[in-house]
Amino acid sequence: MQGKSNKSIITMADSTANPAPLGLLGFGMTTVLLNLHNAGFFGMSSMILAMGIFYGGIAQIIAGIMEWKKGNTFGTTAFTSYGLFWLSLVGLLVIPKGAWGDPADSVAMGAYLFMWGLFTAVMFIGTLKINPRLQFVFGSLAILFFLLAAGDWTGNMAITKIAGYEGIICGFSAIYTGLAQVLEELRGKSK
Repeated sequence: MQGKSNKSIITMADSTANPAPLGLLGFGMTTVLLNLHNAGFFGMSSMILAMGIFYGGIAQIIAGIMEWKKGNTFGTTAFTSYGLFWLSLVGLLVIPKGAWGDPADSVAMGAYLFMWGLFTAVMFIGTLKINPRLQFVFGSLAILFFLLAAGDWTGNMAITKIAGYEGIICGFSAIYTGLAQVLEELRGKSK
């Protein structure tokens, strides 16, 4: 004898906050500050390193974990990866100061930056299905990584300075995109 199943499907609406603005702002503000250095406005200091650890690094990792909770593979991969980029970059700068390892030479730094450029170029392809603001952020970021790699490989400070100005634009585009999402959600508009 077969009985009717009393099982019912319950679906719950996701009422958690959008983590993308946190990730975009952590990325964007840290990128602007580092690239003000690359453009020659001020030297490398603890201000940039602290932003790299806490806002560019940890905040983006938190945003990536929150994106995972929402089922967003792209957001999880992007924010977690770039958060770890910032932590690894700070490590590359700080580890040699503590005599824990030799500093990376220009060939190694160029390879490091090139790999991040390659990753970002592929992520840019993913943004073609999202929105034009993110396309600009990821497209300009890929260009930034490739310019920085070229600057390290050639030793040409003019390329690094150009990368700095391009990075300022990239960072501000991420800040704009993050703040736009906050304001659009407050006003009830779609992303």
